[in-house]
Amino acid sequence: MEPAPVTDVVVAPPLAGRVAPSGAPPRPRISVRGLDAFFGAHRAVRDVSIDFLDGQVTAIIGPSGCGKSTLLRCLNRMHETVPLASVKGEVLLDGRNLYGRGVNPIEVRRRIGMVFQRPTPFPTMSIRDNVAAGLRAIAAERPTRRRQDEIVEESLRRAGLWEEVRDRLRDSATALSGGQQQRLCIARALATRPSVILLDEPTASLDPLSTQKVEELVHQLRGIVTVVIVTHNMQQAARVSDRTAFMLLGELVETAATPAMFTTPSDPRTEAYITGRFG
Repeated sequence: MEPAPVTDVVVAPPLAGRVAPSGAPPRPRISVRGLDAFFGAHRAVRDVSIDFLDGQVTAIIGPSGCGKSTLLRCLNRMHETVPLASVKGEVLLDGRNLYGRGVNPIEVRRRIGMVFQRPTPFPTMSIRDNVAAGLRAIAAERPTRRRQDEIVEESLRRAGLWEEVRDRLRDSATALSGGQQQRLCIARALATRPSVILLDEPTASLDPLSTQKVEELVHQLRGIVTVVIVTHNMQQAARVSDRTAFMLLGELVETAATPAMFTTPSDPRTEAYITGRFG
Protein backbone atom coordinates (compact mmCIF):
# COMPACT_ATOMS: atom_id res chain seq x y z
CA MET A 1 0.00 0.00 0.00
CA GLU A 2 1.40 3.40 -0.97
CA PRO A 3 2.10 5.82 1.91
CA ALA A 4 -0.26 8.75 2.30
CA PRO A 5 0.97 11.93 0.62
CA VAL A 6 2.20 14.70 2.85
CA THR A 7 -0.89 16.89 2.52
CA ASP A 8 -2.07 17.28 6.08
CA VAL A 9 0.60 19.76 7.11
CA VAL A 10 0.00 23.35 6.05
CA VAL A 11 3.38 24.90 5.34
CA ALA A 12 4.13 28.57 5.82
CA PRO A 13 5.24 30.58 2.76
CA PRO A 14 8.84 29.79 1.75
CA LEU A 15 11.42 31.82 3.60
CA ALA A 16 14.52 30.54 1.85
CA GLY A 17 14.98 33.90 0.18
CA ARG A 18 15.17 35.74 3.51
CA VAL A 19 18.41 37.75 3.69
CA ALA A 20 20.14 39.76 6.34
CA PRO A 21 19.77 43.57 6.27
CA SER A 22 23.21 43.85 4.68
CA GLY A 23 22.02 41.76 1.72
CA ALA A 24 24.20 38.81 2.69
CA PRO A 25 22.63 35.39 3.32
CA PRO A 26 21.86 34.70 7.00
CA ARG A 27 24.96 33.57 8.85
CA PRO A 28 25.06 30.84 11.48
CA ARG A 29 24.44 32.23 14.96
CA ILE A 30 25.03 28.84 16.59
CA SER A 31 27.08 26.09 14.95
CA VAL A 32 27.05 22.59 16.44
CA ARG A 33 29.92 20.33 15.43
CA GLY A 34 30.24 16.60 16.20
CA LEU A 35 28.12 16.82 19.34
CA ASP A 36 27.61 13.80 21.58
CA ALA A 37 25.52 14.07 24.75
CA PHE A 38 25.61 11.43 27.48
CA PHE A 39 23.63 10.46 30.54
CA GLY A 40 26.29 8.41 32.28
CA ALA A 41 27.34 5.82 29.70
CA HIS A 42 24.19 6.26 27.59
CA ARG A 43 24.73 8.37 24.47
CA ALA A 44 21.48 10.25 23.91
CA VAL A 45 22.71 12.52 21.09
CA ARG A 46 25.04 11.08 18.46
CA ASP A 47 27.53 13.09 16.40
CA VAL A 48 25.17 15.96 15.57
CA SER A 49 26.32 18.85 13.38
CA ILE A 50 23.91 21.65 12.50
CA ASP A 51 23.81 25.43 12.01
CA PHE A 52 21.09 27.65 13.45
CA LEU A 53 20.87 30.75 11.28
CA ASP A 54 20.80 34.29 12.58
CA GLY A 55 17.29 35.71 12.99
CA GLN A 56 15.56 32.56 11.77
CA VAL A 57 13.32 30.03 13.50
CA THR A 58 14.45 26.40 13.42
CA ALA A 59 12.09 23.65 14.55
CA ILE A 60 13.41 20.32 15.79
CA ILE A 61 10.96 17.46 15.31
CA GLY A 62 11.06 13.73 15.94
CA PRO A 63 9.42 11.00 18.05
CA SER A 64 9.55 11.03 21.84
CA GLY A 65 12.94 10.06 23.22
CA CYS A 66 14.85 10.87 20.04
CA GLY A 67 17.13 13.44 21.71
CA LYS A 68 15.40 16.70 20.72
CA SER A 69 15.26 18.25 24.17
CA THR A 70 18.69 16.92 25.09
CA LEU A 71 20.20 18.62 22.04
CA LEU A 72 18.38 21.83 22.93
CA ARG A 73 19.76 21.78 26.48
CA CYS A 74 23.27 21.30 25.15
CA LEU A 75 23.02 24.61 23.30
CA ASN A 76 23.12 26.67 26.51
CA ARG A 77 24.89 24.19 28.80
CA MET A 78 21.78 23.18 30.70
CA HIS A 79 22.51 19.52 29.96
CA GLU A 80 25.52 19.49 32.24
CA THR A 81 23.33 20.47 35.23
CA VAL A 82 21.95 16.90 35.23
CA PRO A 83 23.96 14.49 37.44
CA LEU A 84 26.35 12.27 35.42
CA ALA A 85 25.53 14.14 32.19
CA SER A 86 28.35 15.12 29.85
CA VAL A 87 28.96 16.55 26.39
CA LYS A 88 31.60 16.01 23.71
CA GLY A 89 32.02 18.15 20.62
CA GLU A 90 31.57 21.87 20.02
CA VAL A 91 28.77 24.41 20.27
CA LEU A 92 29.91 27.69 18.73
CA LEU A 93 28.08 30.96 19.41
CA ASP A 94 29.34 33.57 16.95
CA GLY A 95 32.41 31.40 16.48
CA ARG A 96 33.24 30.90 20.17
CA ASN A 97 33.09 27.41 21.64
CA LEU A 98 30.68 27.55 24.60
CA TYR A 99 32.33 24.48 26.07
CA GLY A 100 35.81 25.98 25.85
CA ARG A 101 38.04 26.59 28.84
CA GLY A 102 37.14 29.67 30.86
CA VAL A 103 33.61 30.09 29.46
CA ASN A 104 31.12 31.00 32.20
CA PRO A 105 27.92 28.89 31.93
CA ILE A 106 25.87 31.67 33.56
CA GLU A 107 26.96 34.11 30.88
CA VAL A 108 26.13 31.49 28.24
CA ARG A 109 22.58 31.21 29.59
CA ARG A 110 22.23 34.97 29.59
CA ARG A 111 23.04 35.05 25.88
CA ILE A 112 21.02 31.94 25.09
CA GLY A 113 17.71 32.08 26.95
CA MET A 114 15.48 29.06 27.49
CA VAL A 115 11.76 28.51 28.02
CA PHE A 116 10.56 25.12 29.21
CA GLN A 117 7.54 22.95 28.45
CA ARG A 118 5.64 24.04 31.54
CA PRO A 119 5.57 27.69 32.66
CA THR A 120 8.15 28.30 35.40
CA PRO A 121 7.47 31.75 36.91
CA PHE A 122 9.17 32.38 40.25
CA PRO A 123 6.21 31.95 42.63
CA THR A 124 7.44 34.33 45.35
CA MET A 125 8.07 37.19 42.91
CA SER A 126 5.79 39.74 41.33
CA ILE A 127 5.18 39.92 37.60
CA ARG A 128 7.60 42.82 37.35
CA ASP A 129 10.31 41.10 39.40
CA ASN A 130 9.98 37.88 37.40
CA VAL A 131 10.89 39.73 34.22
CA ALA A 132 13.73 41.63 35.92
CA ALA A 133 15.16 38.54 37.63
CA GLY A 134 17.81 37.87 35.02
CA LEU A 135 19.06 41.44 35.20
CA ARG A 136 20.26 40.86 38.75
CA ALA A 137 22.89 38.46 37.43
CA ILE A 138 24.51 41.30 35.49
CA ALA A 139 27.31 42.36 37.80
CA ALA A 140 29.20 45.53 36.81
CA GLU A 141 26.66 46.60 34.19
CA ARG A 142 23.55 46.01 36.26
CA PRO A 143 20.89 48.53 35.10
CA THR A 144 19.43 51.18 37.36
CA ARG A 145 15.94 50.68 38.76
CA ARG A 146 14.53 53.08 36.19
CA ARG A 147 16.28 51.28 33.35
CA GLN A 148 15.06 47.94 34.71
CA ASP A 149 11.49 49.22 34.56
CA GLU A 150 12.03 50.25 30.93
CA ILE A 151 13.44 46.81 30.09
CA VAL A 152 10.53 45.10 31.87
CA GLU A 153 8.01 47.07 29.83
CA GLU A 154 9.88 46.48 26.57
CA SER A 155 10.16 42.73 27.25
CA LEU A 156 6.49 42.41 28.19
CA ARG A 157 5.51 44.29 25.03
CA ARG A 158 7.62 41.96 22.90
CA ALA A 159 5.98 39.00 24.61
CA GLY A 160 2.54 40.43 23.84
CA LEU A 161 1.70 40.66 27.53
CA TRP A 162 2.08 44.32 28.47
CA GLU A 163 -1.51 45.41 27.89
CA GLU A 164 -2.77 42.47 29.95
CA VAL A 165 -0.55 43.07 33.01
CA ARG A 166 0.48 46.76 32.95
CA ASP A 167 -1.78 47.49 35.94
CA ARG A 168 -0.84 44.29 37.77
CA LEU A 169 2.96 44.43 37.82
CA ARG A 170 3.08 44.10 41.62
CA ASP A 171 0.80 41.04 41.64
CA SER A 172 2.16 37.55 42.04
CA ALA A 173 3.08 35.88 38.77
CA THR A 174 1.11 32.81 39.87
CA ALA A 175 -2.12 34.83 39.51
CA LEU A 176 -1.70 34.73 35.73
CA SER A 177 -3.23 32.06 33.48
CA GLY A 178 -1.04 29.28 32.13
CA GLY A 179 -0.68 30.95 28.75
CA GLN A 180 0.15 34.30 30.35
CA GLN A 181 2.72 32.61 32.59
CA GLN A 182 4.42 31.09 29.55
CA ARG A 183 4.58 34.46 27.81
CA LEU A 184 5.92 35.91 31.07
CA CYS A 185 8.71 33.33 30.97
CA ILE A 186 9.49 34.35 27.39
CA ALA A 187 9.56 38.01 28.49
CA ARG A 188 11.96 37.05 31.29
CA ALA A 189 14.23 35.35 28.77
CA LEU A 190 14.09 38.38 26.46
CA ALA A 191 14.97 40.84 29.23
CA THR A 192 18.69 39.97 29.15
CA ARG A 193 18.83 40.73 25.41
CA PRO A 194 19.82 37.21 24.33
CA SER A 195 21.14 36.31 20.91
CA VAL A 196 19.17 33.06 20.94
CA ILE A 197 15.92 31.82 22.51
CA LEU A 198 15.41 28.08 23.05
CA LEU A 199 11.80 26.88 23.35
CA ASP A 200 11.28 23.33 24.61
CA GLU A 201 7.73 22.37 23.56
CA PRO A 202 6.48 25.73 24.89
CA THR A 203 2.80 25.12 24.09
CA ALA A 204 2.50 21.47 25.14
CA SER A 205 0.54 22.35 28.30
CA LEU A 206 -1.45 25.27 26.85
CA ASP A 207 -4.98 25.61 25.48
CA PRO A 208 -5.47 26.41 21.74
CA LEU A 209 -5.88 30.17 22.25
CA SER A 210 -2.74 30.44 24.37
CA THR A 211 -0.91 28.26 21.85
CA GLN A 212 -1.89 30.66 19.07
CA LYS A 213 -0.58 33.63 21.04
CA VAL A 214 2.77 31.94 21.67
CA GLU A 215 3.07 31.03 17.98
CA GLU A 216 2.30 34.64 17.02
CA LEU A 217 5.04 35.72 19.41
CA VAL A 218 7.52 33.38 17.72
CA HIS A 219 6.63 35.00 14.39
CA GLN A 220 7.27 38.44 15.88
CA LEU A 221 10.66 37.39 17.26
CA ARG A 222 11.85 36.30 13.82
CA GLY A 223 14.58 38.66 12.70
CA ILE A 224 15.10 39.97 16.25
CA VAL A 225 16.64 36.84 17.79
CA THR A 226 17.50 33.35 16.62
CA VAL A 227 14.82 30.90 17.79
CA VAL A 228 15.17 27.13 18.19
CA ILE A 229 11.92 25.36 19.05
CA VAL A 230 11.48 21.71 19.93
CA THR A 231 7.97 20.53 19.13
CA HIS A 232 6.11 17.25 18.78
CA ASN A 233 3.49 19.05 16.69
CA MET A 234 4.39 18.99 12.99
CA GLN A 235 1.62 21.45 12.16
CA GLN A 236 3.22 23.88 14.58
CA ALA A 237 6.66 23.34 13.08
CA ALA A 238 5.23 24.06 9.64
CA ARG A 239 3.49 27.22 10.85
CA VAL A 240 6.32 28.89 12.75
CA SER A 241 9.68 27.81 11.35
CA ASP A 242 12.01 28.78 8.53
CA ARG A 243 13.95 25.52 8.76
CA THR A 244 13.16 22.12 10.25
CA ALA A 245 15.50 19.44 11.60
CA PHE A 246 14.39 15.84 12.03
CA MET A 247 15.96 13.65 14.71
CA LEU A 248 15.67 9.90 15.21
CA LEU A 249 17.33 7.70 17.84
CA GLY A 250 19.70 10.48 18.86
CA GLU A 251 20.87 11.22 15.32
CA LEU A 252 20.15 14.21 13.12
CA VAL A 253 18.61 12.66 10.00
CA GLU A 254 18.26 15.82 7.91
CA THR A 255 17.75 19.58 8.00
CA ALA A 256 16.00 21.58 5.29
CA ALA A 257 13.89 24.64 4.61
CA THR A 258 10.53 23.88 6.19
CA PRO A 259 8.50 23.79 2.94
CA ALA A 260 10.95 21.28 1.45
CA MET A 261 11.02 19.17 4.61
CA PHE A 262 7.25 18.71 4.64
CA THR A 263 6.75 18.23 0.91
CA THR A 264 9.91 16.59 -0.46
CA PRO A 265 12.04 15.19 2.40
CA SER A 266 15.28 13.67 1.15
CA ASP A 267 15.49 10.77 3.61
CA PRO A 268 12.90 7.94 3.61
CA ARG A 269 12.92 7.91 7.42
CA THR A 270 11.80 11.53 7.46
CA GLU A 271 9.03 10.76 4.98
CA ALA A 272 7.91 7.80 7.08
CA TYR A 273 7.68 9.99 10.19
CA ILE A 274 5.90 12.89 8.49
CA THR A 275 3.36 10.60 6.82
CA GLY A 276 2.59 8.97 10.17
CA ARG A 277 4.02 5.51 9.56
CA PHE A 278 5.75 5.70 12.95
CA GLY A 279 6.26 8.12 15.82
